[in-house]
Amino acid sequence: MRSTFGSSTLVRLLGEWTPAVAEPSGPDVAERLSLWVDAFAAIRLQSAHQAIASVRAAAPARWRKPGAASLAEDVERVRSVLVRAIAQEPGPVIETAHTPADLRRLARAAARPEEAAADASYAPWRQRHLELQRQMELMIPPLREHLRQALAQGSARMRKLATLDAAMEQVLAAREHKLLARITERMERRFAQLRAAQLQALQESGQHDDPAGWRQPGGWLARFAGEWRQLLAAELELRLQPAIGLVEALGNELNEQQ
Repeated sequence: MRSTFGSSTLVRLLGEWTPAVAEPSGPDVAERLSLWVDAFAAIRLQSAHQAIASVRAAAPARWRKPGAASLAEDVERVRSVLVRAIAQEPGPVIETAHTPADLRRLARAAARPEEAAADASYAPWRQRHLELQRQMELMIPPLREHLRQALAQGSARMRKLATLDAAMEQVLAAREHKLLARITERMERRFAQLRAAQLQALQESGQHDDPAGWRQPGGWLARFAGEWRQLLAAELELRLQPAIGLVEALGNELNEQQ
């Protein structure tokens, strides 16, 4: 379990682009998860365990294949909507200063509007990332509940899985939200890193900075935009994993019934 704890695409990309300080070897996955569970969450898990244990075996319900396939289609529809949203360009924003550097940049832009276009800002990317995260949070939990309701109409094993998934979502949702909200901070560091590398390269070569080239192939902002979308796609897949797992469990159930 230790080897797979941080193996998601999202974690791998963040590690490549904005590496964090390495931590000493610590507890395994089960021990780490125990740190996320407070007394109230533990009570909810105990109640869920009792509910799962009380589920009685019944004659297995038989989903028709089109009905089971429609659940996978529901997942794909949600994914498609969010993928299209990720592909859109961030719009302009009315900025506020989050850091002293932001304040200095906005002051320069107000004093010299003609130079503002050449002063790169992370603000549109931050705002768009937060908007996309909110959209994911509005669409994916109802999808997951819809899948659980479908599984709850099936065999005892599927009903137990639906109960377990609901309990785990309640226990881990707040922690997940807190951790994923920090991604935009990591990407802001990546934005600054790529911009600084561009400026250093220009200084060493004696060339002038040309904002028109930022978005061209090979430009630092084009590179950032590609990484930003790649990261959001990985975040989307991470958020969809529980829903995908429920559909796959249903598919395995159907295969065993054949």
